[in-house]
This record gives sequence, C-alpha cells and structure tokens, in this order.
Amino acid sequence: MQAIINFLNDTGFARLGQDPLCLVMILVSCALLYLAIVKKFEPLLLLPIAFGMLLTNLPGAGVYHAELFAEGHVHWEMFSTGIPITNAVGETVMENPGLIDILYLGVKLGVYPSLIFLGVGCMTDFGPLIANPKSLLLGAAAQLGIFITYIGATLLGFTPDEAGSIGIIGGADGPTAIYVTSKLAPHLLGPIAVAAYSYMALVPVIQPPIMKLLTTKQERMIQMKQLREVTKTEKILFPIVVTIFVSLMLPSAAPLVGCLMLGNLFRESGVVDRLNKTAQNELMNIVTIFLGISVGATATAKNFLNFQTLSILALGVIAFGLGTAGGVLLAKFMNLFLKEKINPLIGSAGVSAVPMAARVSQVVGQKENPRNFLLMHAMGPNVAGVIGSAVAAGVFLALFG
Repeated sequence: MQAIINFLNDTGFARLGQDPLCLVMILVSCALLYLAIVKKFEPLLLLPIAFGMLLTNLPGAGVYHAELFAEGHVHWEMFSTGIPITNAVGETVMENPGLIDILYLGVKLGVYPSLIFLGVGCMTDFGPLIANPKSLLLGAAAQLGIFITYIGATLLGFTPDEAGSIGIIGGADGPTAIYVTSKLAPHLLGPIAVAAYSYMALVPVIQPPIMKLLTTKQERMIQMKQLREVTKTEKILFPIVVTIFVSLMLPSAAPLVGCLMLGNLFRESGVVDRLNKTAQNELMNIVTIFLGISVGATATAKNFLNFQTLSILALGVIAFGLGTAGGVLLAKFMNLFLKEKINPLIGSAGVSAVPMAARVSQVVGQKENPRNFLLMHAMGPNVAGVIGSAVAAGVFLALFG
C-alpha cells in the first residue's frame, strides 16, 4: 500500500498541487501553440519554443534543470555527479541531466544562433545592398530602437546586462536576441525569445501605422530607379571584406557575422553547392528544432510569471517601433541632400526581419502608387539590418560580456 501511495505522490498530477503555477505555464504554452499552428505566428520557431515551454513545466518530467546553469555559468560537475532534488517523500536524491539540459548547451555556448546565421547567409542576397551602399545607413539607423530601449530599460531598474538583452529585441532578429541573452541574462531567455519572435510575426501589423504616421502621401509615392547589376566578383568579395572589417572592429561580433558571411560565400562562390544546400535546409532545420525547444524550456513559472516579463513585452514593442521609425526618419533626412530621392518607406525595412520587412515596404508603397516597386530597394536596408543587429550584439557583448 505504501508503494502505491508513493507512486501516486510521485506523479505529475500530485505535483501540480504543490506548484499550481505550472498549470498556468502549461496554459500559456498551449496559447502559444495555438498562435503558431492556427494563426501562423513565426511557426518554425514559435512552435518548438512553445512545446519546450510545455515540457519544462510538466512537474516531475525532469527534462530541464535550471540548477545546471545557475548564475550564468555551466556547472559541469553536476553533469557527472547528478542534480540534487527532493522526491515525493522529502528525501534528497541525485537526478541525471535531462534531454533538454544537453540540448541547451548549444544555446549556452552560442552554437545554435551562429549556425542559424550560417543558414541565413546561404539564403541572403546582398546584391541590393552592394548596388546601393546608402542603404547600409538605413540599416544602421534602424538599430536606434536597440540603444534607446537599452537606456529606457536601465531607467526602469534592469541591470545593464538585462537592458542590453531587452534592447536587442528591437533588431527583430530572434537568433541574435537569443545569442546575446544567453550570454548576458540567461534567466530572461524565455520571455525575450517569445517577445522577439512574436514581434517578428507582427511586422505587417506594427510597421504600417508607424510608416504612414512619419511620411506624407507624396513621399510614399516616390518612385526609385532600378538598381544596377552587381558583378559576381563584388558578391564574392563582399562577405570576405565585411568579415575582416567587422571582426577587427568588434571581435565579439565575429561568431555571428563570420557565420553569416561564410554562408553567403557558400551561396555566391558557386563551388560548394552541396554545402550551400545543406546549410540552408537540413542543418538549419535541425538547429531550429534544438534551439526552439531549448529556449522554450527556460520559460519556467519562476522566470516567466512576473512583472519583468510584462516589462520586457512592453519594452520590446517600443524597441521595434523605434527601430522602424529610425530607418524612416533617416531616409527623410537623406532626401534633403540627395538629387535622386529615396522613398522613406524602405527605411522601415532596416530591421532584420528578412524578407518580411521589405515586403511590408513594398505593400505600403504600392497602395499609394501602383507603379511603385520597392521590394529590391527595401532588401538593401533589410539585409543591412541583419549585419547591424549582429554589430549591436557585439557592442553589448564587448561592454558587458
């Protein structure tokens, strides 16, 4: 009879009574699964994130142990000796690391985000940026939201490490946000990842009102000339030059920028088709699964259900809005000095949600002028934003890492 009682006390159903907040987190994870599956909000990453959140909040499952990564360090000794936990009868026993504990090492050591960037590089055409170098400035201006939000977060009481991690949400680049947060503020990884990918999915909702508010109808109707054709030599030299320059300027950004540019070199060189296809398909898909589940597992009730999470969600949307505004306003400022005017709508694409932000610029511009074809022009700031967010990450890591 005692054995049966011990068995019943050890079930997850019994443990729910000991920690009812787990039930709340299970409901939150189910809501995120609904958004991913039914509403299609960034499903490729939101779905595994939500399922990782579900797994980690099932009492007794033991798939993830925050103790292994306490205080921002990997406690390697526990991987061999086990993790001390209290069982149903109040005894302290040693439990082996769970599945997600092992997978999370890829996040903690910065492996997964860098590999994601490798795949992104294979799928990115930097031609529009090379053809119109001015768009690099628009991509840089769109990082304005990152640094203003950093200042706002520190004023609200977040530490510099936490504020930097929150500010990166404004770059609209999920892997970069995860990379920085895993280094600087791993206890905030769950809410920051959810915020970053949620706002990336909401680009078509958040950006258009800001773009219209900051531009006149006449500005939105500006037509831009077709971009010049970029040579293959230029496309091959670009990733090499950018890697050298950025890595020498900000060594802490080298893993992200280096992997991004290596992937692009795979694409443009034309001599490693097998590597190119593998990096942008099989490798990226596998890493996306591991990254999503691992990040979602950090969203425990203790880390997620608090005022900090609400603050992060609010600051994240502010960062995103300011990033959009920064690109648009710089384009308007540049028009004061340019003979060939830029349509300010392409400035909003400076956030690194590729290619969604560029498509939003195209859609908004074509509503004002059906002869407007802004997509390729907007891709310049859009891919520049990918580089810009990686550089911003390098700045924070250099300052606080």
